[in-house]
This record gives sequence, C-alpha cells and structure tokens, in this order.
Amino acid sequence: MTAGVQPSATLAIGEALNALRLQGRDVLPMASGEIRLPAAPRLQQELRTATEHNDYGPVAGIESYREAAAGYWRRRGVDADTSRIITGPGSKALLFASLLALGGDVIVPRPSWVSYTAQATLAGLHVIEIDTVPGAGGVPDPDAVAAAARTARRSGRSIRVVVTTLPDNPTGDIAVTDIVQRLTDVAREHDLIIVSDEIYYDLAFDEASVRGASPINFAPERTIVTTGLTKNLAVGGWRTGFALFPQRGESPSLFDSVCTAASHIWSSPTMPVQHAAAYALTEPPEIVAWMSAALHLHRSVARAANSVLRTEGLLLPETRGTCYLYPDFSLHRDALRAVHNVESSAGLTDLLLRKYAVAALPGSAFGDPHDKLTVRLSTSQLYGSTVQQQQQALDSPDPLTLPWIVENLARLHDAVSALHLPA
Repeated sequence: MTAGVQPSATLAIGEALNALRLQGRDVLPMASGEIRLPAAPRLQQELRTATEHNDYGPVAGIESYREAAAGYWRRRGVDADTSRIITGPGSKALLFASLLALGGDVIVPRPSWVSYTAQATLAGLHVIEIDTVPGAGGVPDPDAVAAAARTARRSGRSIRVVVTTLPDNPTGDIAVTDIVQRLTDVAREHDLIIVSDEIYYDLAFDEASVRGASPINFAPERTIVTTGLTKNLAVGGWRTGFALFPQRGESPSLFDSVCTAASHIWSSPTMPVQHAAAYALTEPPEIVAWMSAALHLHRSVARAANSVLRTEGLLLPETRGTCYLYPDFSLHRDALRAVHNVESSAGLTDLLLRKYAVAALPGSAFGDPHDKLTVRLSTSQLYGSTVQQQQQALDSPDPLTLPWIVENLARLHDAVSALHLPA
C-alpha cells in the first residue's frame, strides 16, 4: 500500500518545472539534483555498441560489470569482490531491496534524502528519524541511535537498520570521521546493519575526507554500500547502480535475500547499460578526465552559490561535496512573517518560486519540522540551458566567468536579497 507516501519531491518538482517552461516561465532551476551535462563521448559510444545485448542476464549483473565495480571500490581502499556485489536499475532500487530483505525498524538521519523514509514505509517498516549533529550531515547522532536502540528493546521492538549518506544530500556536508566511527561502534553493540548511500562519493571536493568517513572502514562486516553512475557520470536516465554487501556467512545470506527480491522486482539490470557501465568503472583515462572536469565544475559553482547565501546573512554548512546547499532562514523568521507572511519551509519555497522564479525544495521534504525554515538548493542545473553551454561549462578552466553561470548566480543573489532579511 502507498497510503501516507507522497510522490518523490525531487521528481515531482522536475515535472512541475517542465510544465512551467512549457508555459513560458523562466525559472531558475535549483530544486532537482539531476546533473545536466552531456555524457562522456566514449561512454555514449560504448552504450550504442552494446545494444546488440538484448538478453536478461544474471540477476546480480554480468561478471564484467561486477568485476569492474569491485575494482572501483578496491582503488578507493575498500576490500571488494564480485561475490558480494549486486547491480541494479539505480542505487535507489538497491536501497529498497536491501530494506525489504533486512526488515525491522529503520533509523534515518534528519534531514535526509526524500526517499529513505518513503521506501521504508512502502516496505511496511517503522521509521525513526534522528537528528544529525553539526559537522555530521548524513549521519544520525550516535548517542541518540544508542538510546533509540535501548528504548526499542525495552518495548519489544527491534531496530535493524541505520541509513547514512556520504556526502550528504541535502546539506552537502561530509561527516567527520569520529562521528562515523562512534556510529559503527553503536551499530556493533546493538547488532545494527548500516546502509551507506555513497552515490555522491566521487562528488566530494576532498577525496581524503570522504574516504575516511565511510562506515565500511570501521564495520565492514555490517555495512552495505550503495552507489551508481547517476552523479559522477551524469547518466541518471540510464538507471544503473551497484551495491557491496558484507561477507556471506549466514544462510540464506543478505546477498541471497536481496538477489531474491531483485529477481521478482527487476529480473536483471538493462543489459546494454551494464556493458557501458563495466567500461566506465574500469576508469580509463578519458573517463577519469571527464569526472575530474565535472568535479571542478560542481565545486566551483556550488561554492560560489554557498558564498552568495552567506553574504546575504544565511546560516548553512560549507558545501564539501555534491551540488547541494541547505540554508537555514530561521534567524529571519520574524522578518519573513512580517514582510511575506511566511511561517514554514513550504511557504518559503512557494514564495521563492511564485514571486522570485527560483525553484527550491522545502526542508520539510527532507524530514525537518514544517516550521523550521530550511531549504534545499541545487546547483546541478545552472551549467547551461543547452548542450553546447553545458559542454562549454564542463570544458572551462574557470566556469564562473561564463556569462550564463554569472547570470544564474546573480539571479540567486537578487532573489535572496529581495526578501529584505535584516543583516
């Protein structure tokens, strides 16, 4: 049953913006996390070549894809082999199948990506939202997790799963190593499985910080890592992801349980995409160069947008990865109420869209209380409105000099400035 579960906010806003464009509205697109960049030319060619593969293939994915995925993780310091890797139609599907297989109550950080709570609810699981602490976006407070586990045990419930994000959506933060290690200690003490969503791993601005913050470094025996090519190679529409599971001990193993779920949900990932993904994950020079250029673009524009918001007196974490900013307008609650009659994050994003033509998502979509005036902004669609502009942004050594990016950042500044927030 889908009672109580709303459509994905990120996908819904994308459809709404397309409708506005058809009406001739010029809206600054900062709501969706879809990355608008042309795929690497050789990667496109690999997909075209692979269209001859039209069989189902194995549920867990073809061997070349899984071996390439294992190599991807090994190059990042993670022990991995094909016997523990499952591929699927995006990391989103793998997350859902993992929750189905694990069962039990699920802890998610607050705020967190819009689909964690929805997926757990669709799976019939009880969700517990636990606030993050400063410097730990994407990771629930370990002390609160331990307290929740003790409370659940006393009441006869069983918390089974903790979900984390690295780097974090919606804040763009990367949790400090100490917080992550403390969480894994709690997970070991209370026999919890950590599902670490690392779809943005390659969009971390400092690789050392993200590598040291993965839960798999501290508790590989109880950590599932999910990721994909959606963000690092900007091929979200190809729908391909891969997950690494702990060593297969018990029978049936978690790996086997997820494969069983996959066999009934998606049968096998799209075969031509698997072959293209296998090529990409070997990380040949042209793919590494493309990812490096894309990361430079993401870092430049996200940090510039972060600076715009800070200049206007807003509180928000430093963007350390992803394309996301998560400003908090709460210090300006009185002014927003008096000038604009705004008292909720949904009211604030409605105002930004209706009056200032800036599309954003309310913090309430990510689990924050409705009256907490947080907003998620994404810079991933500011790179150009045409493929030509996007390619030029990707190729530019200084994308902040490109006129359309300058204009987009100026529009963001003008919209926030027009709110007339006190200094």
